This record gives sequence, C-alpha cells and structure tokens, in this order.
Amino acid sequence: MTELRRAFGAPLSALIVFLAGVWILGMIAAPQIIMIEQSFWTMQRPEGAAELSVRIDALYNRLDVLALDHAAAADDAARAAIDAERVEVQGEITALEADESTPVKTWTLSNYAQMGQAHLAIFAKTILASLAVTAIAFVVCYPIAFAIAKLEPPRRAAMIMLALVVPYAINELLRVFAWQMILNYSGPLNAALGLVGIGPIPFLESGTGVFVAMVYAYILFMVFPLYNVLETLDTNQIEAARDLGAGPLQIHRRVVLPHARPGIAVGCIMTFMLSAGSYAVPYIMTRGTANPWFTQLVYNRFFQATNWNVGAAYALSLLVVCTGFIFLMMRLLKVRLKDIAK
Repeated sequence: MTELRRAFGAPLSALIVFLAGVWILGMIAAPQIIMIEQSFWTMQRPEGAAELSVRIDALYNRLDVLALDHAAAADDAARAAIDAERVEVQGEITALEADESTPVKTWTLSNYAQMGQAHLAIFAKTILASLAVTAIAFVVCYPIAFAIAKLEPPRRAAMIMLALVVPYAINELLRVFAWQMILNYSGPLNAALGLVGIGPIPFLESGTGVFVAMVYAYILFMVFPLYNVLETLDTNQIEAARDLGAGPLQIHRRVVLPHARPGIAVGCIMTFMLSAGSYAVPYIMTRGTANPWFTQLVYNRFFQATNWNVGAAYALSLLVVCTGFIFLMMRLLKVRLKDIAK
C-alpha cells in the first residue's frame, strides 16, 4: 500500500484499492459464495405435511356436514351459530393450507447425491478429456513458443505471433463452426483423405473434433505464458550446455524446461480450466451425438430442469476439481503463486 501511494498518490491509490475490492468481492467472491450456499440447501415440504393433509380433509368434511345442518336448521339463531362455525372452520383450513403449501428451506447434501453413476461417468470423462487437451496443447505449443523466443529473429518472431493472434479476432463460435465444417463427414478433410483411399472418418461423432477444436481455441493461453517465460531465458545458458556436450534433449530437460516451469504451470492451468468449463465447443463439435460435456449437465440443471440448487452443486464440484488442479500443478512443478503471477 505504501509503494502504491508513492507511485500514484493517496487519492488515486485509494480509488485503485476501492475498485479492486469491488471487483474481487462483487465479481469474484460474491457469485462463488452464493453458488456454495445454494448447493447445500433445498426447498422441501414442511415436516408433518401428511398430518396436515389429513386434518384439512377432515375440516372439509366438517364443512359439508355444517352445510347440511344449515339447510335443516329450524330458526335463525341456529343458522347464525352454524355460519359462525363455518367461518371458523374455513379460516382454519386457509391457515393449514398455507402451512402445507409453503416449502421449507432445508440444509442438506442431497443436491450432490443427485449426481448418479451416469453423471459421475460424464464428470470423469470431462476431467480426463480436459487433461488430454492440456497435454496436447503443451506438446503443440512448447516447440512453437521456444522457436519464437529463441530461434527466430525478432522481426520474424513478431510476424509469427501476429499470425497466431489475428485469427482470434474472429468470434470463437465462428472459428468452432469452421472446424466443424472442416471435420464434417463430407467435409474437405475427409474429401482429401478419400483421394488416397482413406475414410470417410467420423471425426465429429467420435469426439475427436472436440480435441482439435479445443486445442485450437485455447492455444494462445498455452503459447503466451510459455513464450513470456522462455523469452527471459539467457541464451548463454543454452550455449554453455551445448559446449559441455549436452544434446538437444538434455538441454531442454536440464535447462529450458526447469526455467519454463512458471509458464508451463500458467498455460496448463488456464487451458485445463477453460477446457473443463467449456460449453459451446463440445456442444457444437459433437452436434449432440456424443456423450455430453459436464458443463452441459450444469446448464441443463440450471435452465431446463430449473433446479438451481442441484446446478450449483454440480458447478461447485467442477470448481473444486479445477482448484485442486491448480495446487497439483504448483506442487508438481514446484512453483509458488508469486511465480505464477509474474
């Protein structure tokens, strides 16, 4: 806070802190707290609702009897007494029906129990597929990031980075639909394979298209962290290792990869979380013919089943796994939060 005040002055520093607090509390913390709270309760019929129903039925029967007594009453005084009792009975019925129909907020773990064996299988498939997308993205992006940072001249590196970024000026959905057309059963890729006697291959129906589209959609989130950290690697270290007789694999294993650990952690975390939380890409690429992604189940619980409590429980389960993945990557790569935040 002292350094911030020195850099920007007291009024501007206070404004920055206030806006940051509003952002963290209002846009990050509050939605998560609401989701967590909703996942642990449900609205249920009040306790003793069955007894209330029996009592209400008995009171309606009493009203019928009073109606008959009213018709058979001999004088006005008797009818007045019956009317008074009917009003009293009707008032009791109204109160009991209000109690019976008013759901009670009940704290429970039953929302998580809604995730049966089929949904658990989809959840596991989504996590494993996201891990596979992350691994494929790293294998594809690491050579690209290293080449741009260390092998290419600055001018050519800038052109390569521009070529990577420009396609992302197009809306993500349009890019995903483009891949759907390319990988379609009658698309250009199968047409090209058909020329050499291969195929057609059902890329979309088999789920292969999801991996291709996700790696393409989130490639920048792996490339940029790797590039940023590899750019800071002193080339003299690589030259020294080469002079000492290290081969390319040894150089990468002993010099480049240890230096790139913060970038690897950031790229893997971002790619995994975006893949696990993706809704549009798997839905478009499979056209609803393959098993759904877990986020589709979350969407269905929120907006089709209109069960926000179960939807919140499903979403929180995914959040817990993503948070666990962050700490797992930090532990495996031996990096700290301040290393990731650089």
